[in-house]
Amino acid sequence: MTTAPLPAGFGVRLDPWTMTRDGGVLLGGAPFQIVRLSLAHLSLVESWQAGSLVDDDGGALARALVAAGLAQPVPPSAAVRPSVSVVVPVKDRPGPLARLLRAIRDAEATDPVHEIVVVDDGSADPRAHAEVAAAAGATLVRRAVCGRAAAARNDGAAAASGQVLAFVDSDCVPRPGWLAALLPHFADPLVAAVAPRIVAHGTPEPGWLAAYESARSPLDRGPLPGRVVPGGRVPFVPTAALLVRAAAFGAGFDTRLVGGEDVDFVWRLTAAGAHVRYEPAGEVAHEHRTTFREFVARRVYYGRTAAPLARRHPGAARPLAVSPWTAAAWAAVALRRPLLGAAITGVATGLLARDLRGVLPDPADDAITLAGGGTLRAGEVVADAAVRAWWPLAVAAFVGVPRLRPAIAVAAVVPALLEWRRERPPLGPLQWLAARRLDDAAYGWGVWTGSLDEGLFDALRPDLGWTLRIIDSDELLGASAD
Repeated sequence: MTTAPLPAGFGVRLDPWTMTRDGGVLLGGAPFQIVRLSLAHLSLVESWQAGSLVDDDGGALARALVAAGLAQPVPPSAAVRPSVSVVVPVKDRPGPLARLLRAIRDAEATDPVHEIVVVDDGSADPRAHAEVAAAAGATLVRRAVCGRAAAARNDGAAAASGQVLAFVDSDCVPRPGWLAALLPHFADPLVAAVAPRIVAHGTPEPGWLAAYESARSPLDRGPLPGRVVPGGRVPFVPTAALLVRAAAFGAGFDTRLVGGEDVDFVWRLTAAGAHVRYEPAGEVAHEHRTTFREFVARRVYYGRTAAPLARRHPGAARPLAVSPWTAAAWAAVALRRPLLGAAITGVATGLLARDLRGVLPDPADDAITLAGGGTLRAGEVVADAAVRAWWPLAVAAFVGVPRLRPAIAVAAVVPALLEWRRERPPLGPLQWLAARRLDDAAYGWGVWTGSLDEGLFDALRPDLGWTLRIIDSDELLGASAD
């Protein structure tokens, strides 16, 4: 499809993960690439970094940088806000529903909505939900038979009349300013959906699982904004809260999927060329599941969605994506051949330094940073795949291959403790380690059982096809228009 330029009036900021080098070279994006800016394009980027806004001449470059994940758009705050229909699927939750609708109405001074559509998905007590909806002035759609969240959301969308559909689950509570932070992104005609940050509701309940979920919920996509793309920093967003342009909703959520329909919906939008934004400046609180049974069941449920998603989106649900050099280096380390692993990384660094000559001012140093440092940093990613998606194989290898036991033990312990040290969550390191291993075991079990049921194992295969791309900004412009 032809990509429209980023509209005039937007700001553009380089992504926090994008590195710059003298001579107008950008390193970053998803997938990671090196882009050499022409003098004219460098001048535009420098002006945007200084606070200038996009005009008609720079819109194409701004779009290309945003599409590649090298930059983030800053929408105009004074943009005309579209009308919003809030769609709430609910089943047997009149109390949480009342709390949600009250929060929406209380925030209307800053976050006005056009209408609220409540979809009762076959609740046992329909009267209770009808009374709550009526008290809030909401439209009620009643489903006689439970069709799960996808069907309820589709029915709510069909009954809504706003320009933007704001899907919000009944166990959520939007925080003031949630719409004000998200709606300006729709000033970009290519933006089909925007997701807020999902945070824990209230103070964490007592218990180590509650503290862990508050700090590491899979619904929370982190503090940095980004374009949502498979394999990117934000590979998916949940539909616990999601704003969708009504004109882009199309056939809606796939009701044949038992879980993962939100990820599938977003990936279909991105595959069609639309942009989906993650904007953490808007927050919606979520009532996390924190009992042992609920925690484990939810993680297994998430894992089971991987195989059906992989069937619909081949390659997008794989547990690991690294270069062959990185995979070979860490395989050597796991087999107690650290010198071989270092040699492999050294060869990769030398080859990269050769490719970077004439591109970067100090190719040797940058090759060490990218190839050597990248391989070291990838250790946590490799370890995560080993003890999460692949843990049944890791356990079998630990029992049957003594040579691999130290590497598997390190993979099971060290990355989790390093993560605890970085995040400083409100629980001790051993509790964090126990929660992390429980999280990974339940999720991995779901991936394996789901893959067996689906008869497809793409969600368990590593992606070792990554290669570094070095292009000029004119080539980047051409790629964004394809």
